Amino acid sequence: MTKITFIGAGSTVFARNLMGDILQYPALQDVTLSLHDIDEERLSTSGIVARKVAETLGVAATIETTTDRRAALDGADYVISMFQIAGYKPGTVIDFEVPKRYGLRQTIGDTLGIGGIMRALRTIPVFLDMARDMQQLCPDVMHLNYVNPMAMNCLALNRGSAVRTVGLCHSVQGTAAQLAHDIGVPLEEINYLAAGINHMAFYLKFKRDGEDLYPLIHQAQRDGRAPEHNRVRYEMLGRLGYFVTESSEHFSEYVPWFIKRDRGDLIEEFNVPLDEYLRRCEQQIDHWQKLRAELEAPDYRPENRRSTEYGSQIINAYGNVSNDGLIDYLPQGCAVEVPCLVDCNGVQPTRIGALPPQLAALIRSNVNVQELTVEAALTGKREHIYHAAMLDPHTAAELSLEQIYALVDDLIEAHGDSLPEYH
Repeated sequence: MTKITFIGAGSTVFARNLMGDILQYPALQDVTLSLHDIDEERLSTSGIVARKVAETLGVAATIETTTDRRAALDGADYVISMFQIAGYKPGTVIDFEVPKRYGLRQTIGDTLGIGGIMRALRTIPVFLDMARDMQQLCPDVMHLNYVNPMAMNCLALNRGSAVRTVGLCHSVQGTAAQLAHDIGVPLEEINYLAAGINHMAFYLKFKRDGEDLYPLIHQAQRDGRAPEHNRVRYEMLGRLGYFVTESSEHFSEYVPWFIKRDRGDLIEEFNVPLDEYLRRCEQQIDHWQKLRAELEAPDYRPENRRSTEYGSQIINAYGNVSNDGLIDYLPQGCAVEVPCLVDCNGVQPTRIGALPPQLAALIRSNVNVQELTVEAALTGKREHIYHAAMLDPHTAAELSLEQIYALVDDLIEAHGDSLPEYH
């Protein structure tokens, strides 16, 4: 019997979608789903929802819930990670509020920038501890990671453990659907190829029956049909010639051109939603009790429709894997996002070769920050946290070196026990 473990199963809606996908596969209908979270209330809700999913689908899955991570990992064939260390409060709030004192504003703060750096430093030690447990309790496991910052977490796990890890994200297929809508072409008729790093991959090909659809995307921009929330990405399309896979609110804080404290006109022109992640978190928290009541209601029945997540499919998926000769002109070993085929031989990433030089150069500016952050996490050297922040495109565009060092010191102090000691 296959055992699939969810770490962070208190992310109830996301876990529900993945469980529903998994249990629709005939070979997995007698699976054991082991749900783990440190929040007993949310874990209980996820357990109730899991049993309702199985009942609705008429399958004989075994559902376990536990706050004991080692028990959840013991004997697992697959582990799916979906947690957040230090949560919205204090973690995310500190990541946003402390930089604001220096005039440094963010939109999402979970992938790059000073927020992404600090989130990685909180998360990587937990992952490495979890990886040590996996090597003892389920050494042949396939670890599927959804936790941000995706590239930094996967890079650290690849360097610091022997656990097989693939990072999964929904930005590639999500943006493809958005573009299909923008140009009026059914998504199912489109073939695309994307590659790069997580949240900064680009569609190298976007076609229908061999026809290049990029002219239609450019035409949508010229005609003013680009959605208001996507001004940043369409601007970059015009500058780079390729469309990026992650949202405008994300991308705006990976580069130095859109968020500037003395250029409110830029923020307005490109419709950059500052503090967007804080708003989303607060809305989710406000909605949780109502949602929980709905999910636990006796008459609640989950839909049987498949989601677009790759976690259950793991076939023809876009995965975040080590760059072992997959993309030229990016550092060997960095975490890249490429098409992957999974079969009886394991995960088979697709070699992409050379990216257009402007894309490779832009991606390297982000990889530099990722590698220095991971170096800090693996060595415990505080100096590399400073180095990562110094080289972050957005932070460097706003702050002096003295301010960057002071900001890092303030953040380390504010996060306290959420971070290990750095020397």
